Amino acid sequence: MATSRILVAVSTPWASEKLCESIRDLAARLSASVVVAHVAQTQDEDTSESDARERGEQTLATLTGKLADAHITAEGVLLFGDDIGRAILNAAAAHDVTMIALGASGKGRVARLLAGDIPQQIMRSSELPVLVFPPDWAGTI
Repeated sequence: MATSRILVAVSTPWASEKLCESIRDLAARLSASVVVAHVAQTQDEDTSESDARERGEQTLATLTGKLADAHITAEGVLLFGDDIGRAILNAAAAHDVTMIALGASGKGRVARLLAGDIPQQIMRSSELPVLVFPPDWAGTI
């Protein structure tokens, strides 16, 4: 029997915190290990690329630490790239995951058109099941 592995894509420490209970519950129910992925990108206020790296490491540590505290095997993967959706899909393939999970942003329709809709891109391009949590989701599966 194949072991379940869930790739959880997170964008911020806040997103990691928000998804923690849901991912912990899902991983426990599936007896799955978790790969937490973050695509680091520099922002206007950054003084160097290391600022993006630090934010990314904090984002990963938030969720991997809480999962480890719940005795769920979790590893963090810091990714770099301009195409966030493609980076997440590549990481899913490289880590042989069986499912991708991520939260939907609270962006409105116009903002998603301008900035891109990463969950939609991943759902359209993935050959794996993709679980998208609504922006206001709280709790377990």
